Amino acid sequence: MKITIAKSAGFCMGVRRAVDMVLDAANKTSDPISTFGPLIHNPQVLNMLEERGIPAINSIPKNGKGTILIRAHGVPPQEQKALFDAGFNVINATCPRVIRVQTIIRKHAKKGFATIIVGDKDHPEVKGLMGYAQAFDIGYTVSTIDELKALPKLDRAIVVAQTTQDTSLYNALKVWISEHYPHYKIFDTICDSTEKRQAEVREIAQECDAVVVVGGKDSGNTRRLAQVAAEAISHSRKRDKDNCEPFSVHIEDVSELDMSIFQTVKSIAITAGASTPNWIINRTRREIEQSLEKRDKNSFLGYLLAIRDFILRSSTLLAVGAGSLAYACSDVQGVDNHLIHALIAMFYILSMQIMNNLFSIKSDRYNNTERAEFYDSNRLSLTILAVISGGLGLLLSFTTGLLPFLILSLMSVLGLLYNQKIVPTFFTKKFSLAGRKIASIKDIPGSKTILIAAAWGTVTSILPALASSKDSLIFIIPFIFSTSIVFARTSFFAILEMQGDRITGKETIPIILGEKRSQRLIQNLLLLASGLFAICAILGLISTSAILIATIPLLMLYAIKLHEQGRIHTGANVELIIESHFILAGIIALFL
Repeated sequence: MKITIAKSAGFCMGVRRAVDMVLDAANKTSDPISTFGPLIHNPQVLNMLEERGIPAINSIPKNGKGTILIRAHGVPPQEQKALFDAGFNVINATCPRVIRVQTIIRKHAKKGFATIIVGDKDHPEVKGLMGYAQAFDIGYTVSTIDELKALPKLDRAIVVAQTTQDTSLYNALKVWISEHYPHYKIFDTICDSTEKRQAEVREIAQECDAVVVVGGKDSGNTRRLAQVAAEAISHSRKRDKDNCEPFSVHIEDVSELDMSIFQTVKSIAITAGASTPNWIINRTRREIEQSLEKRDKNSFLGYLLAIRDFILRSSTLLAVGAGSLAYACSDVQGVDNHLIHALIAMFYILSMQIMNNLFSIKSDRYNNTERAEFYDSNRLSLTILAVISGGLGLLLSFTTGLLPFLILSLMSVLGLLYNQKIVPTFFTKKFSLAGRKIASIKDIPGSKTILIAAAWGTVTSILPALASSKDSLIFIIPFIFSTSIVFARTSFFAILEMQGDRITGKETIPIILGEKRSQRLIQNLLLLASGLFAICAILGLISTSAILIATIPLLMLYAIKLHEQGRIHTGANVELIIESHFILAGIIALFL
């Protein structure tokens, strides 16, 4: 079974910007926050905002308090002014593409042009645009060519489209206008994201047996996307020989899906509207995958997939990766007893990762629902495993020396305190960092990625060096290598989890730097790690096996690039591929 997620699926730029703005505002202030009308057209996101204490108000009170965000669709200028006059701190989260259309209308309406808006007259965006047209002159809304033909002939007029309008409809209307009213000024205002989304679904519908469109039933762009998908797949080639007739379905949530409809299909495409969050798309893919895995549960592939899911959710693969990296780092710096250092790293990372997942289960409900359910169902046994694993790591470290034991003990205590409130309330009320109240280590912006990388670097490189009788600073080289690739790995997964982290108030490196700058940082760190190991091995500073180990960051970078290109989709497979690079480093060191 092949499941493909459309590259364009999910939040468009304007929706992502609006959601980020409201969550950033909520994370940086304790004042009341609300949105004027639903921020976007997605019920799950609106429910999430309600849970965060960010309601939507539909009328303007006489006396406003706190901060209010203008919805991504925009509002009429009169309502925006009324919000300011009511005393709100107003944040304009209108999509920049919509603002462009507003600007076009305002500019021409002031000059006496009538405005013709091609769109749904009851849609919030169209209502906002009409407010700009009527504030200065006159405006009309049409949604069909017949409605356009019924309009009076105008001396001067501009034609714009709702940014999420159907491109084929607007193109047809533009042709008719050009033939009958060539003096009208026509503007191409449909968002390129909408065009790409619709073009992509037409393309993938030709290659798949089924198309699942995910998004709010009240979302205009999602409804049109579902319509385009239905039309495209109805014209796709038939598959009578496989007893499978192509079909499409539009859902708001995966719970609406009857999984039996996929029993005969061989390929499924998932796409989503511009207001559908990543966690809903990923949850849909996972639920379909799991349903198909259950169908094949007695097959060899089914067993392999079950093993894959267990070692990923339980952090077993990550722990083995940490042990493998420690083995490699011990080998390149000439430290003896590689295996014991690998076991110390493996037990420590397994303990800390399980504890971290237990405490971060709130964000996992958005980022990785299967892992959240796994930890909910096995909380006691996982807690016991974490305690035993941590204890074994400490016991083994004690056999290598007192100093490694003390350092690992301190790291373990700090790891356990990471999510705990340790700063007195008096200080948290008076002091903040980057606008955030700091009550625990986790509240420090970017602390998670930095501390994870530092912990890995310590257990894979510094502790083995301290246990050795060698008086050398060579450990700095594998320390930089280890921390760099772990920082890159953790930042990469943090990029994939940005939406869930924003919702739960985490300020990770990608949230601080932004996605593109974080991607560049990941690339530079992996290139640095590769170059450092290769050069130091050539110079004879570390073992020659480091030359081959230096390819690991390059392979990891290649896998990340494949993911960015949509050739590896977010989920268990990308996690399996990324984590396996650490194991490969240990294998290279073992056989060279």
